[in-house]
Amino acid sequence: MSNTFSKLFGRSPFGPMQDHMSKSYACAEQLIPFFSAVLAEDWEQAEKLQQGIAVLENEADEMKGQIRANLPESLFMPVPRSDLLELLTVQDKIANKTKDIAGIMLGRKMTVPAAMAEDMVAYVKKAVSAADQARLAMSEIDELLETGFGRHESEVVKKKIALIDKYEHEADKLQVAIRAKLFALESELPPVDVMFMYQIIDWIGDVSDRAERVGSRLQILLAK
Repeated sequence: MSNTFSKLFGRSPFGPMQDHMSKSYACAEQLIPFFSAVLAEDWEQAEKLQQGIAVLENEADEMKGQIRANLPESLFMPVPRSDLLELLTVQDKIANKTKDIAGIMLGRKMTVPAAMAEDMVAYVKKAVSAADQARLAMSEIDELLETGFGRHESEVVKKKIALIDKYEHEADKLQVAIRAKLFALESELPPVDVMFMYQIIDWIGDVSDRAERVGSRLQILLAK
């Protein structure tokens, strides 16, 4: 990316913001094959995927730094700088949490109890779906700007935001079910393993929560 605002942002700051959201999603998307490797206890493949996630997360961090450094104090557009920075922070946390999940699971070579495996896969996919919808919603922002936040374009974005909320809610329900299954298995597992598994369950939920917050920030932009 260039250090000049004109080259970085062109006509709108949303191009780099969209690129950053796409990078954060690309990071989260890798959780699906990563969990497949973990369930197969293929630690060589899990390590390759974890390293790829780390690279994507670092790239997202670099993009975030470039956007922050080059975003002017004021823009001639109906979007406050503070709102853009808040949206950027929320997007970035999707990538951050993905890196945390892969790092700790690989580092401890965490295995998932067979009774939880199917639900965990569904849970991860639902969290990633929420992040994907956040990416798709973000991709519509240029259309909104070009039409002056026209009604039709706003409705398109609102429908995508509604899907983010739907996936996040479904992920929450899966989280409750998985935690209940883990509770039932606690006496059969090493206490430290149980503690870290609860942590991973919460962090997967954070991925969908952050995606939902991207939608919430977009709703705020639509209301202004």
